[in-house]
Amino acid sequence: MGCLNLKEYRIGTGGWAYFNVPGLSPLAAYSRAFDFVEVNSTYYQIPSLKRVESWRKLVPEDFKFSVRAHRSIAGECKFRPVNKALETLERLKRVCAMLEAEVLHFQFPRSFRVISTSVRDMRDFFSSASLGNLRVAIELRGENSSEIPGEMLRMMQDRNMVHSVDLSRGERPAFDSDILYTRLFGKGRHNVYQPTDTELGEIDAQASSGKSEKVTMSFHFVRMYKDAARMKMYKQTGRFPKITGSTGVASLEEVLSEDAKFPTSKQELVQSQGWKLFDYTPAERIHASVFLEKLPDRVYAGIRDVKVELQGVKL
Repeated sequence: MGCLNLKEYRIGTGGWAYFNVPGLSPLAAYSRAFDFVEVNSTYYQIPSLKRVESWRKLVPEDFKFSVRAHRSIAGECKFRPVNKALETLERLKRVCAMLEAEVLHFQFPRSFRVISTSVRDMRDFFSSASLGNLRVAIELRGENSSEIPGEMLRMMQDRNMVHSVDLSRGERPAFDSDILYTRLFGKGRHNVYQPTDTELGEIDAQASSGKSEKVTMSFHFVRMYKDAARMKMYKQTGRFPKITGSTGVASLEEVLSEDAKFPTSKQELVQSQGWKLFDYTPAERIHASVFLEKLPDRVYAGIRDVKVELQGVKL
């Protein structure tokens, strides 16, 4: 069963726009299912404060937000303390204050390389603005945690920053912090992936075993709402829920019925559907690719054609 001895453990997703429930706004509906969300849209465009205020009013008092910093600060401005970057940071601070967000998340472009000049610029940039209790989380895409230059690590620790990592891809924070901030994308291409129960359990074990007093877990898998709900159920009950109404080949049939296109080759079917999970047994979910890879290499006219071939498949 998941570890529950942390002071705070927040599970949510990167945004709420596609959380649709008839009669409710997406955010209001989302806040009935989860107690945390990462505001993803601020990475692309900073909203008006009037709009931000409306968000805060739609959720319960104990609901938590984190905010992604606009991409121009790390990208175009490269953390140099220039007017545009500092003005953007001030706008983001106001957004965070209105949402009562504790974490402001910065994502480095993959092309960004940490050198002495960039570390000095970051020191100057963050020294130029009073952040108060607002915590900065840094995601170093393209940099392995163990390869982050010591100068950068010291700057992050000196300023009480958080090293944001993806636990689903085996990343670990380069240093201990009171907050563990993880953004989960999975092992597939981009975010096209569903984690198995075992993988979610491993993520929870990593998140729960460290010294952090708070865990913030933002799901970004293509089915982030369902997968975040699976993790939440596990934390509450110690068990993962089924994801279809049946098991075995019948469960796989349900999954393929969602959007599989026919006629199709085995290779195309594995590529487009293999990342999905189905209920192999009531207690075990596996990737569709495990079964689909066992199909004869030919073109399939429809789901029934696939089902006939799979009836005798054993793992």
